[in-house]
Amino acid sequence: MEVIGVDQCKFIDYTKSNDFYLFEVGRYQCEPGYSYGPIVRTHTIFHYVVSGKGYLILDDKRYDIHAGQGFLIPAKVKAYYEADQTDPWSYAWIHVDGPRTMELFKEAGITESQPLFTPTEDAREILDILGDIYDHYDQECTCYAKVYEFFQCILSKSAHRIQRDMDPRLAYVKSAINYIRLKYSEPISVVEIADACGLNRSYLTRIFKHATGYTPQEYLCSYRMKKASELLVESTESVGNIAFLVGYSDTFTFSKAFKRFKDTSPSDYRKLHGVEE
Repeated sequence: MEVIGVDQCKFIDYTKSNDFYLFEVGRYQCEPGYSYGPIVRTHTIFHYVVSGKGYLILDDKRYDIHAGQGFLIPAKVKAYYEADQTDPWSYAWIHVDGPRTMELFKEAGITESQPLFTPTEDAREILDILGDIYDHYDQECTCYAKVYEFFQCILSKSAHRIQRDMDPRLAYVKSAINYIRLKYSEPISVVEIADACGLNRSYLTRIFKHATGYTPQEYLCSYRMKKASELLVESTESVGNIAFLVGYSDTFTFSKAFKRFKDTSPSDYRKLHGVEE
């Protein structure tokens, strides 16, 4: 994506991901003193400064920014930014939002109160990633993959990344949950879950209950019922097939478990949601 002295932009509008929504990517070589705002955006935007310098005013606080740094403008926050009069900046930007966007910016130490991205090393890889999105803006899967690369890049290079020391017990619980979500469609037992985490059953049950309020068996059943509910409403699979898909070996056991959780049978649950069998 070569700078040619004019605004280069691709409007994308991908909003199907559960993690990120991607609206726009571009690059601009600013004229001396070029300014934008004051403005309050509906979606988050991140700029990476390629060359030159300028400043950002976010919620009435000024930040001077130079080449090699980035800056965040969160959604619903008043912002103004201006290129330097003698050494105007050139920047690339990504207009991104969604459930995980601010979570990952925050993990990289980039927040509304600290909007600057200062890398620990050369971060021009960001330009390659944004350039790939620009060049392949009509390829949805490629664009989503590149958004993940973008966040991995700023997380790995940020000088202000938040380092979290996770309680090892919580790490075990997280591993158990991940195992359940991966294997729920198979006839797994709590002993197998514990073995996968390198723990004995009683210890896993104790720490899991303390962290989540559920035993591993209760969580497994609850997760299976959640998936079964989705399949009953969103698919045309038979109740018998859904039983197998969520880890039950027979329809009777599945139906009994479903009624215990939902207080209705799988067939009646479908009818309640207007799905014909």
